[in-house]
Amino acid sequence: MENQSIEHQFEHVFSNAERHAVYKAIYSRRDVRGQFKPDPIPDEILARLLQAAHHAPSVGFMQPWNFLLIRSREVRQQVHQLFLEANREAEAMFETAEKRHIYSSLKLEGILESPVNLVITCDRERAGPVVIGRTHDMAMDVYSSVCAVQNLWLAARGEGVGVGWVSIFDRSKLKKLLNLPAQVTPVAYLCLGYVEHFLSEPELKSAGWRERLPLQELVYFDHWENSHPEEEQGLLTELARPAY
Repeated sequence: MENQSIEHQFEHVFSNAERHAVYKAIYSRRDVRGQFKPDPIPDEILARLLQAAHHAPSVGFMQPWNFLLIRSREVRQQVHQLFLEANREAEAMFETAEKRHIYSSLKLEGILESPVNLVITCDRERAGPVVIGRTHDMAMDVYSSVCAVQNLWLAARGEGVGVGWVSIFDRSKLKKLLNLPAQVTPVAYLCLGYVEHFLSEPELKSAGWRERLPLQELVYFDHWENSHPEEEQGLLTELARPAY
């Protein structure tokens, strides 16, 4: 077999402005539920978002994702009913009345308010039974599809488009409603649209549901719970500084 020509990237470092833009998208990204405007997303911008998702890393280059766009009001209303049913079940699962009260006060979706919904799926059979990198962990295709979600989310933030991930569904009912094949699983149900504003902090943090965990308490070295070796104090100090 003849060797194929392989192209290389020789610009290894972003400019300060480019690097700043990447981190700005990461740190200002929010899960949007209630700030959607009805304005449609132009096709060229929606195409850029889908291209960004399609360029996510995937194990074995299997590219297991599909992108199901839902614009139909009727279909979104049916999906919304599935959410309401699952949301009632979810509220009852929390152990205290205080938690149930906070939960019931949260808006956890924008299915009807957003102009377009998007389902990112994973085809578990896309690349056949044996895939490079998935030989010992069959979930790697699902993880790859999640990378597509993150790519789209960060690209959307750069475009000023809000994204909300709705996960409170009975998966089997959602699959049936959307007519997904047996080997295809829904990974993320996303609501997309322009927004009135992005929140400064994650909504669940502002609502008092949870605080952001200190990063320096989550980093270990060489072995589990080996968290404060003397030679790593410099890095641990840097981890405690504000990120952005």
